[in-house]
Amino acid sequence: MCIRKIYHTQEHRENFLTLPKKCLREDAWLGDAYYFWYSELDADKWGETSKRTTGEFEVYESEADCENILDTVFNEEHYLFWLKQIEKVALKIIKKTGKKPTIKEINDYFKDKGEWNEVTGIMFQDLPLKANESLVAPIKYRNKNIPFYYRKRIQLAIYDLKIIQNFKLKKVQKC
Repeated sequence: MCIRKIYHTQEHRENFLTLPKKCLREDAWLGDAYYFWYSELDADKWGETSKRTTGEFEVYESEADCENILDTVFNEEHYLFWLKQIEKVALKIIKKTGKKPTIKEINDYFKDKGEWNEVTGIMFQDLPLKANESLVAPIKYRNKNIPFYYRKRIQLAIYDLKIIQNFKLKKVQKC
């Protein structure tokens, strides 16, 4: 069993959560899922930049059993499988429609086919941290500053709530 500490960020509301909130947005990278951050720092940054409506955000801490997680970040075999599946489905959709598919169309394809029912979630590398958040000075080359993206921003999309344990409020912060 592989247990990881993970973090869930939401806007501050009147009542605290007892379970994570499912993301159902059409632009969600990994489809309808409970999204968590691998790092508390990234959970905080997400709250500061994306959960601003109420002026405060909440960070919840939890543990996840990652035994059946497709780990595209640290597991090379999982990453190569993931890459192959995405490209295979994209090419199928392009052949059928003549257009590049959206991430929603790819996620819907996987969900509709039900081929990954044993996968309880996907660990995925999100966009890197912003250049001004780096602790390392940019590389200077031909009068340009080129950021050095040394730190991964990692998300975990969980499809099966049964793998979540000890979900609890860690903090409330102002944006």
